[in-house]
Amino acid sequence: MSWLKNRIGIDALRSRRGQRRRLRLPRPIYGLYERRILASLPQARRPCHVGVILDGNRRWAKAFGEPALTGHQRGADKIAEFLSWCEELDIQLATLWMLSTDNLSRSADELQDLLAVIEGSVTDLAAAQRWRIRVMGRLDMLPAGLADALRRAETSTAGLDVPMQVNIAVGYGGRDEIADAVRAVLREREAHGATLAQVAADIDAVDIAAHLYTKGQPDPDLVIRTSGEQRLSGFLLWQSAHSEFYFCEAFWPEFRRVDFLRALRSYSVRERRLGR
Repeated sequence: MSWLKNRIGIDALRSRRGQRRRLRLPRPIYGLYERRILASLPQARRPCHVGVILDGNRRWAKAFGEPALTGHQRGADKIAEFLSWCEELDIQLATLWMLSTDNLSRSADELQDLLAVIEGSVTDLAAAQRWRIRVMGRLDMLPAGLADALRRAETSTAGLDVPMQVNIAVGYGGRDEIADAVRAVLREREAHGATLAQVAADIDAVDIAAHLYTKGQPDPDLVIRTSGEQRLSGFLLWQSAHSEFYFCEAFWPEFRRVDFLRALRSYSVRERRLGR
């Protein structure tokens, strides 16, 4: 009964905020619904690379009267489940935005809890030995212990012969990434004796792309943001130039497989001209 009261309370809260109430069906019906959506997804029209903005952890916790830490932990617990859905659907690459550079300005108490959750989550993902992990972001802005743990996770999975890679964006900002890429190009050209005038004359988009955190990877086909917000907030600014976007009302901790399948269904029916 306490769960039901909480559920009713959340629905009432969303209704007061003017949000669309989410459809709730019995589990067997959801299973049938998921199978119908899955059957409608042709293999050739599924994304190779999915980017996800994991948003809404704090609001989910607040709706239940819980502290932010509870929301962050539930959000972290959702990640392995989400990656298993990607594996089932042969998605080869996922980029997960877990912490932005802007998030580093949060209160010290909340930030300490959040960083601890991120460290534990990424460590567990690496320990599972199911995914190759690449860490992307300004690790120099993070506490040394967390930065070291992220590097260990990357190193310990680098040689895995597995079909899926996972980019973990921590201390990440899209503008920072582009600035870092430009600096890297300048340093590289300087090392080869080029002058600033020479670099300015011939630098192009290919040069910058080759120095992004995601260098060597395909750009995201689909970018998903949970929580109902409809903006990128700096996520993969360069790489998402031709991406499809899907904004989901569910907070990240309550994001379900059926929500993911709906996003894939939406993607599959879009005409992707890629600027042509």
